[in-house]
Amino acid sequence: MLNENIKNCRKNKGLTQEEVAVRLNVVRQTVSKWEKGYSVPDAEMLKKIADLFETDVSKLLGSTIETKENTDEIAEQLSRINEQLIIKNKRSRRIWKIIGISLLSILVINIILAICGAIAFNSLTFSEETVVEEGMVEYIEEEAEDSPQA
Repeated sequence: MLNENIKNCRKNKGLTQEEVAVRLNVVRQTVSKWEKGYSVPDAEMLKKIADLFETDVSKLLGSTIETKENTDEIAEQLSRINEQLIIKNKRSRRIWKIIGISLLSILVINIILAICGAIAFNSLTFSEETVVEEGMVEYIEEEAEDSPQA
């Protein structure tokens, strides 16, 4: 009973025999002997073991301590993590899709504006002679007369 309780407590804490041995200042073979029932720890060591496993000495000596069967719990946690990753990936794809559509729209609009600008520029006709209306010529001559000559 004691040997099974020590082994089950160790496994419940997620410790190896080596880790328990280091914490109790004994060799790993000693822990192995306790767990196999080949030897038992003395009273002082039994108190240290109980402290290490955060339990009472009476519980170590008393009824059998069951190992935690948490495979269902682990499966549930993995399922939750998987669902969260799926949601995150969907969000990420949606964001990248929106960014891609936005950039593509901006590119198409710029191409359309460039084409319209080129068409408008080609439709303008330029001549080498500048046509100035008579009123404009008089205004320019008046301005020239009013301005101080250097």
